[in-house]
Amino acid sequence: MIDRLSALWGRLLSALALLGCLLLLAMMLIIVADVALRNLALAGWPRGLAWSNEVSEWLLLLVTLCVAPWLLRQGQHIRVDVLLQPLPPRWAWLLEWLGDLLGLATCIVLTAVSAKAALASHASGALSIKTLVTPEWWSLAPLPLAFALLSVEMLFRMHRLWRGERGPRNDAVSAA
Repeated sequence: MIDRLSALWGRLLSALALLGCLLLLAMMLIIVADVALRNLALAGWPRGLAWSNEVSEWLLLLVTLCVAPWLLRQGQHIRVDVLLQPLPPRWAWLLEWLGDLLGLATCIVLTAVSAKAALASHASGALSIKTLVTPEWWSLAPLPLAFALLSVEMLFRMHRLWRGERGPRNDAVSAA
């Protein structure tokens, strides 16, 4: 049962990673269009896209949040393994557990804090006033969703660690 759930979860995270790639493509196209319009005097066209920097900032955040759970699942997140590799396998495995427990606790806390911030922003009606005027909560709302996804992936990660060898993980090992 857990393997089936894990496989479905993996497909969801892959779909989010694909969405992240599409958002990155959109960001690139917006930036290219902005630069082209600023440097080419085309009759009837604006001299750049005033909103491009702001939208690019939002897209960069969304790309990061969409891809982070998939990267964690793939073992492609930032990882410092220099300490784990020379340790006896059992000790390294225990430190993997400690790291996963800290990661899970961090993700749960960040889910709660970011949800509270997004809800407070929504309730207050706070606005982000730059080139575009938008409700502030729009930029905060994806945070609790992403950290909740990361929390669930941490649980699957811990399950995989439990079922695996009693040693350090082999994913994302720089000393290999």
